[in-house]
Amino acid sequence: MLQLGWSLLVLAPVLAACSNSSDVASEANAGYVSGDGVVVEIPPEGRADPLAIQGTTYDGDDFDSTALRGAPLVLNIWYASCPPCRLEAPALKAVHSEYNARGVAFMGVNTRDQAGPAAAFETTFGITYPSIPDPDGVVISSMDGSVSPNAVPTTLILDAEGRVAARITGAANQSTLESLLDTVLAEAA
Repeated sequence: MLQLGWSLLVLAPVLAACSNSSDVASEANAGYVSGDGVVVEIPPEGRADPLAIQGTTYDGDDFDSTALRGAPLVLNIWYASCPPCRLEAPALKAVHSEYNARGVAFMGVNTRDQAGPAAAFETTFGITYPSIPDPDGVVISSMDGSVSPNAVPTTLILDAEGRVAARITGAANQSTLESLLDTVLAEAA
């Protein structure tokens, strides 16, 4: 029994180091719940009705996703001080640069920022596609449960009909985005 007690005392710091409770506390204090990196692909026969996303971009332009039907659309939910949003920004920039020329549209949905912080983020990371401010959650609500309102970032890929074909909850990486878009583009061919 004494030997077991000493073993537990020796293992306690090791077990505590493996705990992620500080990560959970950090996220709670940061005011967001980071996505867990889960990627969900939805086959065409399993997709829900098309989404209709409307809003006004930071530049004052009206946006209506229904006008883009016929081509895929990437929707990225983000805000400037979100650490995983900053992590994924280079991947989104690279995929936008490559796939915009192939007819894929991109739109950001910013859940918190005024125009100044949003523009600073976009300048810092070279993001050139527009974003819609959504501090009151109206745009997120119109996504019919496809996005958890507190999981930022989330990236949706809509097919040519405007239906959610894939969802990434958490920071998206370039190869995953490219693979998902290649699948959706192949469907339309």
